[in-house]
Order: sequence, then structure tokens, then C-alpha cells
Amino acid sequence: MTHPTTPGHRQTQPQTQTHLVAGATGTVGREVVRELLERGHQVRALTRDPAKASFADGVEAVRGDLTDPATIEAALQGVTGLHLITFAGAAFQPLETGPEIVRLAREAGVRRVTVLNGGGPTPLEDAVRAGGLDWTVLMPVEFMANTLEWAEGIRAEDTVRAPFADRLSALVHEGDIGAVAAVALSEEGHAGREYLITGPQALTLRERVAVLAEARGKDIALVELSEEEAAAGMRAEGQDEGTIAWLLDVYRNTPPEGRTVLDTVERVTGRSARPFTTWAHTHAPTFR
Repeated sequence: MTHPTTPGHRQTQPQTQTHLVAGATGTVGREVVRELLERGHQVRALTRDPAKASFADGVEAVRGDLTDPATIEAALQGVTGLHLITFAGAAFQPLETGPEIVRLAREAGVRRVTVLNGGGPTPLEDAVRAGGLDWTVLMPVEFMANTLEWAEGIRAEDTVRAPFADRLSALVHEGDIGAVAAVALSEEGHAGREYLITGPQALTLRERVAVLAEARGKDIALVELSEEEAAAGMRAEGQDEGTIAWLLDVYRNTPPEGRTVLDTVERVTGRSARPFTTWAHTHAPTFR
């Protein structure tokens, strides 16, 4: 990962634009949709099954699948900005259809593309970078929303069981990722940039548990697992050995990018990144 560069001159664009958001039902995609809508733009939310998707009033749910680019051709018409993800399906297989998606976007007159980076180079991201459009790559560190993985254990026994209790993470509010994406899609000055996106603090697991306990109004115990215990738990959840090894390595040796606080959110959006306390109080009912 590279650190974000300083944004160029930000240009106010009062005219309404139309944006197409892929992965619109996902953790970040929903926030991109919401931020664009709040900025007064028209938003098309791409989903494989619009009948099952629920969005705010004013959002147009459109059928399409990035694994079959022909299905998104109609949705691209009249679009200024396109938000893309790089994986598809429950197995998160890397998308190989990037060149065709970029061609269709270019032919439709799309001007800007944001790509949500999932942790390394992918065929789709490579295609976007080489495709002649104004691209911006979003590289968020750990999502605050990952904390929802603790919800069942906290509700059942007021306990979090996890390895590496003292590891640091500059975890980021998913809403701030959406805000950075919305600015990059709707304003000039962000073409060709890689934005590493963090929250305003680097916290240990112990600190996160304490914040969450305060937010929900009840103590939470933290049981630190060994690597072997953590691996066994992941296997029980159905994780494959490659994913387990990767996760344990990231937790054990969190790279500097994952634990170093940057001011990307404030520089790009003009507002401060939201702290974990904000996220915890918003989601406190889920942990009661």
C-alpha cells in the first residue's frame, strides 16, 4: 500500500450528477450510496436482485452483475461516476471482467471511477488504472463494522474471545470510507490518487472492548485466545486454511499502514474522521 497523496484543488460542482454504485448492499457500498444521496446526486444502486434490496427514497435499485458486464450496460447510461468493488460472490473471487467493464463505462461517458481495494492488486483494479478514466483507489484499513463479529458472544455471555489483545488498529468508520468515495466521484482533483483511509485513533482490542462496554452500559470480558485456539474457532466457522493463516499473520504482524493514523478523511472531505466511540454508541443496541 502507498500513502495517500495530498488532494489537488477541490472544485465545487453544484449540478446534479448520476452515479452508479456496485456492491451497493455491502458495508461500504451502502455508505457510498447514502453520501452521494446526501450531496444531492442521483444514485443507481447495482444489485443482482433489486427485489430483495432496500434503499432510501430516491435511490434507484438496478439489476446487474459485475461478473456479466453486459448486464450493467443500460445502468451506465448517463452516469458520471462509477464505484466498483474488485470481488464477486460469496467466495469473494477476484473479478476478471475489468477490461469489459471499463470499455462499457468509457463508451457510456463515465468520467470518474472509484475502486474499493480489498488488500492488494486485482485484475479489475489493474484494468481501471489502465483504462483511460479518472480513477481513484480507496484503501481503507480495518472496518469498525468488523466489530459486529463480536455481537453474538457479547449478547450470549458478555464476552469477547480473540487473539492478540494488544494489537493496534487504526480502524475506520465505514461511513468515512463512503464519504471519501463520494467526494472522489463527484468532485475534480482526485484522479490518479490512492487514498489510504484510517480512523482518528489506533486502538488495541482491549481498548475497543472497553469503549463498547461503556457504550452498551454493561461490562464485557475479554478472553485472549492463543493462535491455536483462534485457528480452531475459524475452522469451526468454515474458514479455509489459507484464510486462517493470512488473518493470523495480519493480526500478529499488523503492517504500519494498519496502525498508523492518517488525516485522509479530513483532507478529502473537510470533516474529521469519526472515532470508534461514535460507531460504538450507534451500534450499542446490537450488543445488548
